[in-house]
Formats: sequence, C-alpha cells, structure tokens
Amino acid sequence: MSHDPSLDTAQRPCVPAGSTRRAALLTAAIVMMGLVCCAMAADGGQSRSGDDQGKGLAAIARAEEEGKHTFLFFYKADDEQTAAMRKVFDKAMAKASDKAIPVVVKVTDPAEGKLVARYKVQRAPMPLVLALAPNGAITGGFPLQFNQETLLGAFVSPSMAKCLKAIQAGKVVIACVRGKSAASNEKAIRAAKGFKADVRFTRWTSIVEIDAADAKERRLVKLLRVDPETDQAVTVMLAPPGTVIGSIKGVEDKEALVKAFVAATSSACGPGGCGPGGCK
Repeated sequence: MSHDPSLDTAQRPCVPAGSTRRAALLTAAIVMMGLVCCAMAADGGQSRSGDDQGKGLAAIARAEEEGKHTFLFFYKADDEQTAAMRKVFDKAMAKASDKAIPVVVKVTDPAEGKLVARYKVQRAPMPLVLALAPNGAITGGFPLQFNQETLLGAFVSPSMAKCLKAIQAGKVVIACVRGKSAASNEKAIRAAKGFKADVRFTRWTSIVEIDAADAKERRLVKLLRVDPETDQAVTVMLAPPGTVIGSIKGVEDKEALVKAFVAATSSACGPGGCGPGGCK
C-alpha cells in the first residue's frame, strides 16, 4: 500500500462532505454551535475536586461517582421564559430523580465561573440545559425552549456515552457490535485492536464494544443500523462529529478496517493530502 498522508500519526482524518457513506448519527447529542468540542478541549472533560469548584462542578463529580447523568440548567435573567422553562426542567427531573442530578446555575454567579468557562456558555442563548453522561460526555444541549420529552431523551447507554466521549475528543471510534458467533466476535475485536495498535492510528482511535442483544444498547444498535439478531459481529467506524464512515459485517482482520478507512477518507483530500488543519 502506498503512503497516504492522511494516515500520519499526528494527523486526523478528513471526512468527505458528500460521501454516500455519511450518515446522521448522534447528531442530536452533538449540538450548540460547536460547544461540545470546545468544551471538551477546554477541560479534557474531566471532573475536578476541590472546595472552590462551585455546585455545578461538584454535581458533575458526584454524578460520575454515582453513575448518573447531570443536567445543568443555565440562565441569566429571571424573566418569564426562564421561569417557564424552569418549570419544565423541574418536572422532567422529578421523573428521573433516580438517575439524574439536576443543577440550576446562574451564569453570572462568580462561584460558577469555572463551570461556565469549561462549557463556554457565557454567550449562549438562555435558558440552556446541558445534559452529561456519567463519564462527562455531552449528550444534549437544549437552548431557549424545550419540553420534558426532549430532556428525558438525553439519557444514553454506557456504550453510547463512550462513543460520544471519544467523538467529542476528536477520535475515530471503532464500534464492535458483538453478534451470536463467538468466533466472529473474537476476530472483530482482534482486528479493532490491531487497527488501534498501528502507529498511524493509535493516538486518535477508540474501541467501544457493544452487545447487540443488550436491551440497554438497543437505541445505539439501531442508530448504527445493525440487526440486533445478527449472527456475525459488525464493525462500524465513526468519525467526528458522528459520521459513519464504514460498516463491515464479519470483519476478518485489521487490513479490512484499514482499507475501509482509506476508502472513506482519501476522496476528501486534495493533491497535498490531509494535514492537521484539514485538506490541503
């Protein structure tokens, strides 16, 4: 195989804007005008402990420990819109009290300065609700007006949270959806690990294993367009901001993944290939 500049260790893939492989996946969870990537890059998505972190960051740390989602209600003014949306927020959170930690934050409160800076919401339209998975991945951003159903739809499964976390960190996700065949599953995992171990991909590749038969992962399996009754393992490749760039059933080895990756990304690049800042 000839050298492709897009595969250099320090570079990330360019995804074809018009690729027929492109699919709208997890879009609803990656919103707010680039807020997700900026927020994750600004802080690395990690919770911090300390007495000066404010109630917002403290709630995020607590949610991580308890395996719950965090819902942050940001507002600026005590106006009618804020009051109306606060009622919606409170009702939704009451229905999810066993799996969510809600926090109301006034963005001008000095005590919440670190939280506001982390998610860069100073100039965001208010009120705004951000939903976070236990691992810190942003699962939803809802500005100005929302309903209970929308907020309650921001809960995600453990595997979806892992996918979102990696995508928001700018990584390619190798989603290994396990089928009924143990042999096929083993080959798929081995191929994924081989792909990640390759020095060209290792820094920005994340592997997420998913059980197709797991009821908790039903929504994600459907989004990945995988039959939950599949016999063979299905390997789905995702690139930021949540684009499916390849899907292979019964992958045999690492080279099949490399081939799919190159086919999905090479057509986007100009004569100079892909660089850290995009196509040349």
